[in-house]
Amino acid sequence: MEFLANAVAQHGYSILFTIVLLEAIGIPVPAALGLLIAGGAAARGTLQPGVCFGLALTAMLLGDTLMYLLGKYTGWWLLGLLCRISLNPEACILQSADKFYKKGRTLLVVAKFLPGINTMAPPLSGSMSMPMLQFLGLDLMAALLYTSVWFGTGFLFSGFLASITRGYSAFGDVVSWVIGAAVILWLANRIRLWLGSRKDRPVRMMKASELAAADNSVMVLDVRSHGYYEKDTKRIHGSARLEPNALSEQAAALPKDKEIVLYCTCIREATSAKVARALEDQGLKVSVLEGGFRAWKKAGLPLEAVPDDEVVPLPKFV
Repeated sequence: MEFLANAVAQHGYSILFTIVLLEAIGIPVPAALGLLIAGGAAARGTLQPGVCFGLALTAMLLGDTLMYLLGKYTGWWLLGLLCRISLNPEACILQSADKFYKKGRTLLVVAKFLPGINTMAPPLSGSMSMPMLQFLGLDLMAALLYTSVWFGTGFLFSGFLASITRGYSAFGDVVSWVIGAAVILWLANRIRLWLGSRKDRPVRMMKASELAAADNSVMVLDVRSHGYYEKDTKRIHGSARLEPNALSEQAAALPKDKEIVLYCTCIREATSAKVARALEDQGLKVSVLEGGFRAWKKAGLPLEAVPDDEVVPLPKFV
């Protein structure tokens, strides 16, 4: 019996560590709920509070540090990848970056409570060259605050949580079900976004080969949602930048005697399609490059470096 209890305890600690680590590296699982349940179990003596707290902090700091380092060396590539698995992929980078630029150091401490920013904060810190020791200090404060709030709440309200967990023996099962439910929710949200996009007004699509064969009557515009934040960024040869967040200011200057072709790097060309509909409403003839920038690059078609004066470097914490 003692062996079984120890085995169950070991399994539960592993689950707590794993669920916190997964959320820290961007997988959409509810670490807060895991901490709540662990706090309730600790209050009833079926888990060691110090071990739970220490494991949660370690997992969080480990995941955040990994994301910081990846952000430092991959920049916006990682942010784009994280946004693909987020619940709101289209607004993910833009909202997170805008808020973090303005309140980076302060926001880092409370970022874990802010959906859409919690996973973005560590890689943004790395991309914006925040000194590592400063990041670790602020991230430790954030991890302590987050863990204290959720684990402490579970500990204080353990009686209520007991009716959910039925003692620690069910902790692993409960969290496993929660993770499963989170995955189902994520998949359902992706299906919802896909179905929602099908209800939108369709836009004209153009293949990379067709665009490559087009003459000067076509104007190619880059509407990638993250803009030009990377050094040595490439774009389609002959294209120009159209900032999707400043569309009202720039659209008036677009020529009405040319067909406009938009490209991005979003799933289902989401940003291009959204901008295309807005431009069509202003009487412009617009098409979207099917497959976006990746399709053009995969076809081996000409690219060019973004001019230095058009690159918008990430702000630096120096």
